[in-house]
Parts: sequence; structure tokens; C-alpha cells
Amino acid sequence: MKRLFQLMAEKNASDIFLTVGAPINIKINGVAVPVNQSVLNSDAVKQLLYEVLSEKQIREFEDEMELNTGYTFDGVGSFRISAFRQKGTPAVVVRFIPSAIPALDSLHLPDALQDIIMQKRGLVLMVGATGSGKTTSLAAMLDYRNAHKSGHILTLEDPIEFVFRNRKSVVNQREVGTDTKVFQIALRNALRQAPDCILIGEIRDRETMSSALQYAQSGHLCLATLHANNSYHALNRIISFYPLENRPTLLLDLSASLQAIVSQRLVRTRVGTRRAAVEVLLNTRHVSELIEKGEINEIKEAMEKSMAPGSQTFEHALFKLYMEQEITKDEALANADSATNMLWMINQATAGQLTDLPPAENQGPRDVPKEGEPAAAGGDTSFGDIKID
Repeated sequence: MKRLFQLMAEKNASDIFLTVGAPINIKINGVAVPVNQSVLNSDAVKQLLYEVLSEKQIREFEDEMELNTGYTFDGVGSFRISAFRQKGTPAVVVRFIPSAIPALDSLHLPDALQDIIMQKRGLVLMVGATGSGKTTSLAAMLDYRNAHKSGHILTLEDPIEFVFRNRKSVVNQREVGTDTKVFQIALRNALRQAPDCILIGEIRDRETMSSALQYAQSGHLCLATLHANNSYHALNRIISFYPLENRPTLLLDLSASLQAIVSQRLVRTRVGTRRAAVEVLLNTRHVSELIEKGEINEIKEAMEKSMAPGSQTFEHALFKLYMEQEITKDEALANADSATNMLWMINQATAGQLTDLPPAENQGPRDVPKEGEPAAAGGDTSFGDIKID
């Protein structure tokens, strides 16, 4: 198994798949390919898996038929292991997390993210599908704060993926199963540990969401990931955690506490690599009012019609990549939330009537950022190759 881990690092692969009846498959730039023609049997899958598990973990897998854990290979990186059974046989999926945390500016993400991560308080959500680069981008943001601002950064993870070293901040990382028995207990105790910034690995339920809001409301910057396609879906998923009678209070708390929702997708470039397309929703006064009223459907239109400095839709991000000749028209259309809007922008550009993104309209007093919001991001946004989370 360790040789496979080395292979993943050498090839900058995101995942490896071990399944009975198929060769070992490795995913590079979003494409899974066999490493050889040897078909795995049940014993081979178990042998590879058990090489990197403790006796306790082996018993857990055999008893529960599922196991999620992490493994650190010194000098190579960390690996997120998901073992399970399918059709009565063992199977394993391994995700590669490189050792080095990439510098935020090396990922060429929107400049607004530097302002967002330096905020004193509020809730920041990083959303996207599995394999969209959420973990990598969030780690780069957190390490940027670590390098530029003193304080205490606390992370609650299952498992720990990127390992931070203490720089300008003190960083404490807690892993479920190693440093705390139960995630919910760690959540309840977090505020007693005097953090300035708290990272929650992933919001999966109402209790975790309520804790995140509590942290933000009590003067902390809280970062978390959420599985959602974009800002609109993220907000609706949060609302779905709560019963109808609790939603007015939730919307009020969310409207006051949210700093930003950052949504990320990886798109295929013309040369076969992958690049990040990023949507940024900043919680301006107008967005806050829409959230409080529960008018979530109006937020995308508000972003398009009166773009706040630093905010951008997926269409704007994809248009930039298209104009930079990084991605094809088909790739832009396939990844846009609105293929119609995307096609209009491309056609206008082709006709020579649109050579850059439409300028943000004058926001007026209603859309000036609230206290604690990120300042306007300056300069053009460009996107570079990023590693998959």
C-alpha cells in the first residue's frame, strides 16, 4: 500500500480505488486509469488495506464493515482512507492530501479570500462537491491567517488532513477518535479553549450547524465545509436542517453571522489539467436582508444585477477562464449554473461586444459592506492549477 501512496504523490493523483474483480485504478486530473492489468481478489484488497491499519482498526472494519480513517506517510503526505464492503467483498478508496500546504496566492484564487480569512468574526462556508478542492483551498486560507495574524486557531477534524505548524498563530488540531471520543463533545468544549478562529471539518447536521453559528455570534471566525453545488444550494441545505418552527430564528442568526460562502468547482483545461472556478457570495447588507426574509431564490439575481466588489458568480469565473483561453466553450457551458447566461456572455465576447466582465453597478448605501465584512478585493482575478483536496 505504501508503494501505491508513493505513486499517488509522484503522479499528483487524487484517488486510488481497490475493488475485487478490477485492477487498481488511480485518478489523475479527474480521469481514472488502471495501474496495471492485474485483477484484484478479496485477499489482495485486504492485504493492501491491513498494511496501514492498526489491529483495533482491523477489528472495527471487520465488525462494522465500514471504516474511515487517515494515514500519514512521512515525507509523502496524508491519506484519507474509506474502507467498506460491496457485494460481499472489501473495497477501498484512498484520497491523497499532500504534505505541504500550498500558499494561498499560489492557487490564484480570488483576492477576496485573503480579506475573508483575516476577519475577526463571522461564519465562512467553503462548499462544493467531493473532489472539488475544498480542503486544499480552506487549508491555504487558514495557513495564510496563521502566517499573518497572531491568535489561537483550533481545528476539529475527522480525520486530520493537512498538518499546520505554529507560525504567527498557535494551532491546535483535534482529531475524532484520537483527541476526542465524540465530535459533538469537542464542539461543545471548543469555546472553553479560547480560540480566535475555529475550523470545523464538515457540517453534516443541525447540531454542528448550530455550533458554527454560536461560534460566529460569540465573536469568533468559524470556517466549515459543506457539500453543496453553490451558494444557493448551501443556504437551502442549511435551512433543511431545521424544522419549520425554528427557521425564522435560524434565518435571523444566519443573516447576522454569515461572512461569505465560497463555492468551488474544478474544470478541465484545454491541456488536460484542472483549474478552479470559484463563486464568492459576500454577505452584503442587501444579501443579509434577503436571507433574513427567507428570499433565498433572489440571491443569485442580486449577485448578477448588483455585483458587490469581491463577489462573483460561477458564470463570471468561467467567463474569465474562457477569455484567458484556459477552457473551451463546452467546458464553460457544462459547469455554469446558467448555461443560457454563460452562452450569452460568450456570444457577446465573440461578437466583440463584451471583452471583460460586466462592471459592478454602483452599490449605493444599501450595499456597502456591514461592519466586519471583507473590504473590496482589488485587481483582476486569475486562477492557477490547484491540487485536488
